[in-house]
Amino acid sequence: MKDSFLVTGGARLVGAVRVSGAKNSVLKLMSAALLAEGTTTLTNCPEIADVPYMAEVLRGLGAEVELEGSKVQITVPDQVEHNADFDAVRQFRASVAVLGPLTARCLKARVALPGGDAIGSRPLDMHQSGLEKLGATTRIEHGCVVAEAQRLRGAEIKLDFPSVGATENILTAAVLAEGTTVLDNAAREPEIVDLCNMLNTMGAKISGGGSNTITVEGVEKLNPTTFEVVGDRIVAGTWAYAAAMTQGDITVGGIDPQHLHLVLEKLKLAGAQVETYPQGFRVVQNEKPAAVDYQTLPFPGFPTDLQPMAIALCTVSNGLSVITENIFESRFRFVDEMMRLGADASIDGHHVVLRGVKELSSAPVWSSDIRAGAGLVLAGLVADGVTEVHDVYHIDRGYPGFEDQLRSLGATIERKVR
Repeated sequence: MKDSFLVTGGARLVGAVRVSGAKNSVLKLMSAALLAEGTTTLTNCPEIADVPYMAEVLRGLGAEVELEGSKVQITVPDQVEHNADFDAVRQFRASVAVLGPLTARCLKARVALPGGDAIGSRPLDMHQSGLEKLGATTRIEHGCVVAEAQRLRGAEIKLDFPSVGATENILTAAVLAEGTTVLDNAAREPEIVDLCNMLNTMGAKISGGGSNTITVEGVEKLNPTTFEVVGDRIVAGTWAYAAAMTQGDITVGGIDPQHLHLVLEKLKLAGAQVETYPQGFRVVQNEKPAAVDYQTLPFPGFPTDLQPMAIALCTVSNGLSVITENIFESRFRFVDEMMRLGADASIDGHHVVLRGVKELSSAPVWSSDIRAGAGLVLAGLVADGVTEVHDVYHIDRGYPGFEDQLRSLGATIERKVR
């Protein structure tokens, strides 16, 4: 966990990369496998640290999990343990995704309040409220969220905010509830669509995935399935910003470019040439980028997970940019590290004002979360000298083979193992 990256600035990144399945989908699909007895197989899985973490959570619940490169096989017994192990769960936020499946399958769940990235509070109130409307009682007890029910029944549920995690837990509970559930103001992210598609291949009856309103007709039983994980739009977007920052030329495959429509439009405004293909895109930047304003919003808005990359780009753009963060209040911790590198930035509440500089200056910096770590590596690519990025275990949780792919594009980057 003490590894760091030594990043040498000055390279223009050129070449092609292919993204694997989405971190923000695969962990939820692994959790959803708990809904059906038998063996579910997931393909196109990213080889990242969070996948074996989730495997440990599922093993603690009685499942057998085999990890074979990009394939994950999950064999679920007829009786599932309802108590999610504290030591496994506390390592990462996505572990809370077992709450809905356990409540549906066991009619009770006890899940330790999870850890994860230091990007701000992410309370479970909407998760709990949704489960309660389905007929469960919930409480926070001894550092765990506890849900219990005699039976689950469909309900009309409206979220105060289109929370991805709450949408996922409500869906995975509602699929085995009696009757019809209508979820209004649901999250619309491609990863939600992926979950709906997988559940439907298991025998669920879900319509409206990707829209504001999702309807679930409860069924008595689900069956195991084989399913391919959707491409990772955040990793793909990171490569797009790497091309723009280094005035490079990168082709990205394995992703539906419509999942990054606004992201690619923003890069066009910054001066990039963008070509899209059925399962990929190309970004070419031939001159210093122009300043662009951003505000993060739920999909189809600009993703908060790409906010650090947008900030990194704006620090070396011509002109003044204003970045507004509407999702996670602590994500601007990243800005403090960018200022170590010479960024001209000022923070005002949930806004940051950036004035582009000619060049960043190398310095030791620290990752506070997955995306901040990746953003700092990109910044190191356009800084003079060698930038040491510490705590890169965060990056390992979200980016498979990150340094290898960077080197394939022409970057000079070395992992320093301690």
